[in-house]
Amino acid sequence: MDTKALRQKILDLAIRGKLVSQDPNDEPASVLLERIREQKQQMVKDGKLKKKDIKNDSVIFVGEDNLHYEKFQDGTVKCIEDEIPFELPEGWAWSRYGCVVTLMSGTTYPAENELLSGDRLYVKVGDMNLPGNEREIVTSSRYLDEYNPSHLVPINSVIFPKRGGAIATNKKKLVLQKEILIDLNTMAFTPVSPVNLMYCYYWFLSIDLGKINSGSSVPQINNKDIEPLLFPIPPISEQEKIIQAITPLLDAEQRISSAGAEISRLVSCAKSEILDLAIRGQLVPQDPNDEPASVLLERIRAEKEELIKQGKIKRDNKESVIFRGEDNSYYGIHLPDSWDWASLREIALSISDGSHNPPPDNGSGIPLLSAANINDNSILMNEISRWITNEEWKIENQRTNIEVGDVLLTIVGSIGRSAVVQNSNHFALQRSVAVIKPCLINPLYLMHIVQSPQIQKWLTDNSKGTAQKGIYLNALSLMIIPIPPLAEQARIVEQIHIAYKQLDLISNALL
Repeated sequence: MDTKALRQKILDLAIRGKLVSQDPNDEPASVLLERIREQKQQMVKDGKLKKKDIKNDSVIFVGEDNLHYEKFQDGTVKCIEDEIPFELPEGWAWSRYGCVVTLMSGTTYPAENELLSGDRLYVKVGDMNLPGNEREIVTSSRYLDEYNPSHLVPINSVIFPKRGGAIATNKKKLVLQKEILIDLNTMAFTPVSPVNLMYCYYWFLSIDLGKINSGSSVPQINNKDIEPLLFPIPPISEQEKIIQAITPLLDAEQRISSAGAEISRLVSCAKSEILDLAIRGQLVPQDPNDEPASVLLERIRAEKEELIKQGKIKRDNKESVIFRGEDNSYYGIHLPDSWDWASLREIALSISDGSHNPPPDNGSGIPLLSAANINDNSILMNEISRWITNEEWKIENQRTNIEVGDVLLTIVGSIGRSAVVQNSNHFALQRSVAVIKPCLINPLYLMHIVQSPQIQKWLTDNSKGTAQKGIYLNALSLMIIPIPPLAEQARIVEQIHIAYKQLDLISNALL
């Protein structure tokens, strides 16, 4: 079940007035909006707001021609019919969001002011993921005892990320129990009485902030992005009915989502256990009639020598032969007698990576894949974001020469995802993906064994970098691989595919 789609559908029905029935006796939302405007005027008089905070407030109404208009404080009127996203039920009204809430951004405090415990929470974006903060902020990793009281986010507010990649997430949390402080990467809104906080919160959950950010290199949200949003507001009594109807639905969705996440975790653990058995030679029984891996490795060396003589590959002067020590152990693993160990460079014809200076995106032509296009066991050809010309592809492919049976491995950023090239469709690669050409080794076996927990740990331990981790090709070539007899490689691949298929069927049935 797609719980995100279910959640969005529930929210969409609610904000369109289709979740609960309307009562014609309810006070219209237009009257509610008038009371909100009066309340904001009083807040200016009381010094809680400044005049500049309400200078952009406007009134949206339906004219005699049944079109929507917006009246501004200078008396001008503008037709905004083309902005209206959907039709509202009778008694509802449209408003700019900035007219019904007050917005504030957080403040950076010196690190030396931060405490590990205390009463006043100082909340950062990362704190929104802490246990207990699933919906409401109740804890934080840092606290403050010295602060400007004007920086306090009042109770009955909502906080959310305003800068960076977290904008596109669903980190939108309630502030209900006590006033808090927030850092500079965080924003808050507080509904103006008498508009209902929880209705605002549920509407805000339906908004994709990633689509409205105004940043360039770093996504960012400011008041000018939030205030103009069109807000569908029902009568106050219907807001309460919507909340009563939507809360149990979203709670059920959350339970389903949590159960789905646990099922996915268990399936992932089961697949990891299968690969652990595979790398140890315990997934399928050994056949004494199989050609031993030591003979296979001799054939690989002979094959590579012949290709060197033919000028099809170059000699690797750094290549060495892995020999069996007394304990026959790598990664703490003791192999069956018919297996052997080999470095990746020993069993590969070549190991290369994608372009370090990819040509500019041409919008169409040959796909240029990045690590994001490589999923475990599959290449995502329907999610291409960059393209190059055929001539550019010819230049790029001179070095990688991507062919059916090659193993692709992500080596920058999300390191360790692997897939096998299954067809001859042309594509090129960015630097974040390596191309491994196995020699007389089952490519699907190599793909799966690289996904094993032991080799995944090796890849992580041998990656370098600060801002973004990566593994150099020379280091990658030294990775040690357990080599079973060729016939056993095929049996391992078949058993993995059978087990994975069963696990996926179980997972899909439960979700």
